[in-house]
Amino acid sequence: MKYGIKSITMDDVSRELSISKKTLYQYVTDKDDLVGKFVDYEIEVRQEQICKCFGFGYNAIEELFEISDFMNKLMREQNPATEHDLKKYYPQHHQKTIKTRRDRMYTYILLNLKKGKEEGLYRQDLDVDVIAKLYLSRSENIHFNDLFTVEEFTSLKLFIELLTYHVRGIATEKGISVLENKLKELETGNKII
Repeated sequence: MKYGIKSITMDDVSRELSISKKTLYQYVTDKDDLVGKFVDYEIEVRQEQICKCFGFGYNAIEELFEISDFMNKLMREQNPATEHDLKKYYPQHHQKTIKTRRDRMYTYILLNLKKGKEEGLYRQDLDVDVIAKLYLSRSENIHFNDLFTVEEFTSLKLFIELLTYHVRGIATEKGISVLENKLKELETGNKII
């Protein structure tokens, strides 16, 4: 995650782990196998962290803020070289990452939309499938274009604007009231994201 994938050798890995290369090869067959295990590990860690967001008893709008904040932090921490190396040199692992991220994000947004409708925070006439796909499309495309710098698309200002834009488009009056209270919390510093 720090240096990218291509620049790291198996010698570097074994040295960092304080084991011999021979010992390392008892656990992985080659660098491709190591990258695959790394990808699987990262997928599971992220899954566990996102699941925690659902366990706090938040309403749908608060939950959306928490999950979006988590995803924003991941984007800030990610070295663009890692994504580039994964895509160029390990395309099968890159595709697995993209598919898993897309499937899970779609599922989370769909669950959030349904929860928000049940709570009366989101409009009943929403087509949850369409909205979930629109949200996913926007989320994927925002950092794969040159309109925003990395600093801009990971900034708190853009984060709040995107969530406000999204929630105002789907919320009931009750939902907008919850949104405005959440924004006031952020503004006054009662809740740090």
